[in-house]
Amino acid sequence: MSTSLEGLYKLDDLTVQDASVTAKITINKDHIVFQGHFPDNPVMPGVCMMQIIKEITEKIVEKQLFMQSASNIKFMALINPFINPELELQLNIIETEEGYKVKNISKFENTVALKSTSNFIVK
Repeated sequence: MSTSLEGLYKLDDLTVQDASVTAKITINKDHIVFQGHFPDNPVMPGVCMMQIIKEITEKIVEKQLFMQSASNIKFMALINPFINPELELQLNIIETEEGYKVKNISKFENTVALKSTSNFIVK
């Protein structure tokens, strides 16, 4: 059994305007992570959402990053990949002395699922 997050989501659209980024993704409802989280009631793990934010930020800044800290993480709605597979992530990426500060709002339809602020350092 693989533990890779590869194939968890597909990046459908990426719009970058200065520090503001809008990413539209589709979650793969058949990914192995949903077999264990949770059987018969799949929910996107919060840690996977944080990984997606990191990966999209890496794509934008073209650097490998390490999450140094995170604050104000608020999971506001469950993401069921069978019901709401399409997500929109709004990122505000600000370069800092140590790396990047990323503010995120992730939502499906008009429902906010996650708000967070993360600090990343360059690996």
